Amino acid sequence: MCPKLPLLLVFFLYYAITSLGSDPDPVQDFCIPSTGIAACKNSSAATVEDFVFSGIKFPGKFSETGLAATSVNVNIFPGLNTLGMSFVRADFEVGGINMPHFHPRATEIAFVLEGEIYSGFVDTENRIFAKVIEKGEVMVFPKGLLHFQMNVGDMPATILGSFDSQSPGLVRIPNAVFGSGIEEKLLEKAFGLNSKEIAKLRKRFAPH
Repeated sequence: MCPKLPLLLVFFLYYAITSLGSDPDPVQDFCIPSTGIAACKNSSAATVEDFVFSGIKFPGKFSETGLAATSVNVNIFPGLNTLGMSFVRADFEVGGINMPHFHPRATEIAFVLEGEIYSGFVDTENRIFAKVIEKGEVMVFPKGLLHFQMNVGDMPATILGSFDSQSPGLVRIPNAVFGSGIEEKLLEKAFGLNSKEIAKLRKRFAPH
């Protein structure tokens, strides 16, 4: 075997993994979908309105956890198509939380517009990196790592988040574990819960 072959193989695998692990680079200035995400509208037919989204001027509907989050991704803002980025506005009532979750396809950077937010993430060695961030501060959540937020101030808070993917994905841990239909016996052993407790959690986090 050629002595350089293993080294070349390593370089090839690294290139393949890094290139496939993020959104591909666009091959044109923009691609406004015309009939679904695959086909682009003729660029001569594009207008400024294709590149403006007004849906986050105000907070969205608050959930029982005290969070109102409005995602700005390619599904609701077609102008993002092929540009490799997306956005979110998250508003918190006093004591409101953004439950532990992760984005499988994107790193997120969050900017505190108003308020005080206890914010952090957990790495693959189970270390926590968390602190209270205030108005004007920024925190980054590495791609695929579990993270969370809670309003610890005495007034409503707002965060603006940016992602390096047009479709970052969202996996909420409680919903994924208790709302997805995982076998009950597995959950009993994993969390030390009885069937009544699991049924209660399943009811709470079941898809609506």
